Amino acid sequence: MSKFSFIDLFAGIGGFRLALERVGGHCIGFSEIAPDAIEYYCQNHGDNSSMNFGDICGLSDLPPHDFLTGGVPCQSWSIAGKNLGFDDSRGQLWNDALFLLKKSRPKAFIFENVKGLADPRNRKALSYILQTIKDAGYHADVYLLNAFDYGVPQNRVRIYIIGFRDSRYFERFQLPEKVIAHRTLADTITDMKFTDVFRPSVYRGKQSLSANGQGMNDYFLFNDLRGGLTTVHSWDIIDTTEKEKRICVLLMQNRRKKCYGNLDGNPLSLHHFQQLDESICFSDIEGLVLKGILKAEQYLFEIDKAANVLSEGECNLLSSYTSKPVTIDELKSDRDLRIAKVNVVNLMQKLCNDGVAKCIEIRYDFKNTKISTGINGVNRVFLPTSRVYPTLVASDTNDFVTEVQVSGISNEDYKRNFIEQVYLPGNYRRITKEEACRIQGFPSDFKLPSTRARWMKLIGNSVAVDLIEKLAYRVVKTGVFCESDYDGLKPSVGLRVEQMAFDF
Repeated sequence: MSKFSFIDLFAGIGGFRLALERVGGHCIGFSEIAPDAIEYYCQNHGDNSSMNFGDICGLSDLPPHDFLTGGVPCQSWSIAGKNLGFDDSRGQLWNDALFLLKKSRPKAFIFENVKGLADPRNRKALSYILQTIKDAGYHADVYLLNAFDYGVPQNRVRIYIIGFRDSRYFERFQLPEKVIAHRTLADTITDMKFTDVFRPSVYRGKQSLSANGQGMNDYFLFNDLRGGLTTVHSWDIIDTTEKEKRICVLLMQNRRKKCYGNLDGNPLSLHHFQQLDESICFSDIEGLVLKGILKAEQYLFEIDKAANVLSEGECNLLSSYTSKPVTIDELKSDRDLRIAKVNVVNLMQKLCNDGVAKCIEIRYDFKNTKISTGINGVNRVFLPTSRVYPTLVASDTNDFVTEVQVSGISNEDYKRNFIEQVYLPGNYRRITKEEACRIQGFPSDFKLPSTRARWMKLIGNSVAVDLIEKLAYRVVKTGVFCESDYDGLKPSVGLRVEQMAFDF
């Protein structure tokens, strides 16, 4: 296989570099601005700071090279961010990357980004990126790939824009074949040791990040907002009566109905509960509040339009809400209030304290309403038999693993055994730094900071190394760097932007 030179933009800790060096690449420089990333990039790859081109925004050109790579910062397009796209300064970094692509004219390139860039809301942005690439004289396509489908033990969906200066090689490129992974989490996380608590049965969990036909998974989700046979709710792990459990289920089943409000999840009043079950009384609801399962929320307000303690800004913001009672979800949905970054809950509390507003209806919702937070700091616990781990992200997650294998003779038994043998005794833990490296495709001895927040940010912001290696290998096999590499593979058809706009 021929040798080729490459430049690593938005290099992070060098996931692209590891992958390209495995297929014959030689790095001649990288661009990175985060101090932690630069330090550990140099430590692990044996470079000094002179190899770093620095801030991409200040570059007018790049040295001659064959292959350009880059994981362009993704926060602007991620659903976890504010979805500002090109209105975010980080979104503008695409323009800098494409400018350097046009100026330096490498033979091939790969850019990686979050799947949010392929969402319909970002269709114009992605079309602009692809058109700019075309205007620069390149032939490119965009692929939406899950690293798990290519042997990576992680559910990591990203888009990859892969392009060639010469159309011959673009037409030859094909994606690597998908891999049916037979490894389990216990195989990947080599520190795991099985503890067989129960005999295996037909109810053993199956690999999935969604329920299979039996509703059984190889992980348990801690969540009060959704049902599921492997979902653990607050009322499963807090001492509650059968009636209290029934009230919780009623709220879970009804809070998303539009008759109770316009939000994705709406609190219910005591009157609403009594419409669903006339035996429910205030003491039942209050008991669940005292147990930390439900919370009371001020929901419906009257605003005194004659009040003279409002500031001019408050008067302007609330001018349309003084003629009739207003709900908290109306205020939360108000575009002007959102643009002004007004915390409407705090605002209404202030107005009530000042005598300007009066709450005329209290409603009740679950205390734990943020799905990713889970319950008591636990979102998901993965069993050793799982073949996939969730996406590693820079901010870390409330996901855990257990070394205890769980089974049961029924759905209820399976869940109860998990609670009794894993959750209550605390037989679960976060993945270690070495395990995160292996999941992402880095060597387990890759040098990283000792502080979890720091190393998790570096790993979560990186790429799935093994998938990048497979993609880079297929780029090389087109013969773009040396015709003798070409193996005559038939071209593949990628997911083009027109298709993606309808598929997602």
